[in-house]
Amino acid sequence: MKVPANTSAKNIRPIDKLRIVSLAPSVTSILFEIGAQKNLVGVSKWCNDVVPAGRLPQVGDCWALDVAAVSRLRPTFVIGSVPFKPEVVAELLALPAAFLALNPRSIQSIEEDCRILGRITNRAPAANALVEKMRSAFARIKRLTRDAKQRPRVYCEAWPNPRISSPPWVAELVKIAGGRMIVPAGKRVSDREVASARPDVIVLAWTATGERANPRATLANPNWSKIPAVRDERVVVIRDELLNTPGPPLMQGAEALFRAIHPELIRLRNPRLKNRLRKQ
Repeated sequence: MKVPANTSAKNIRPIDKLRIVSLAPSVTSILFEIGAQKNLVGVSKWCNDVVPAGRLPQVGDCWALDVAAVSRLRPTFVIGSVPFKPEVVAELLALPAAFLALNPRSIQSIEEDCRILGRITNRAPAANALVEKMRSAFARIKRLTRDAKQRPRVYCEAWPNPRISSPPWVAELVKIAGGRMIVPAGKRVSDREVASARPDVIVLAWTATGERANPRATLANPNWSKIPAVRDERVVVIRDELLNTPGPPLMQGAEALFRAIHPELIRLRNPRLKNRLRKQ
């Protein structure tokens, strides 16, 4: 059974003796959160960055995959997230396993992915609970921004060369966290475009680098010397997994963005605010 990327949760039926190979940290994080980790027989090389995948075999990822290793795990389902290398897709389609390629582009589509995975694993109630948990976490962050006097202009970067802005769901998180994403999300952008947008805050969350993004290069960029974020040294590194994993890690990502965008609220000697943050 081959399952297209746009399959509705209503059309997914659970499979007995489910054996899942996850090719994306987002998929693995959702499966762990809904209590379906027992169905995992293999994961991507990045999944341990977001969940304790332990000794589960690592098979690569959606771009560079050991298909022979996947086959040896005898999966009933192989699930990943775009983009896929075309050759990898062709090899996966040749396996005697269902193949699902998710394509999250917004918080709403991430919620739908949670429900699809809940349906597949017969954990639909847990998936619905996860959706509500994420909504509540985002709502708490949004409430904290009521005390903000302004909504800073924000540029979030997913990769420096070529320069690529963070995915569309990050733009939604920026809004939740009390800022305004001022370049198109998930697009290749130029130094000139960023300079013209004049961000007040620059967030670096470079894909597959954890916290190793380099703010020094941003601060030293001669094309950006007049940008408010550079002038005021408001260049912040956020762990890539917290913004680039379209799943449960985004709850921590929203808090990290709030702290980056509104440090003045964190500095307030307000016990109520501090207590609310501790609950995130």
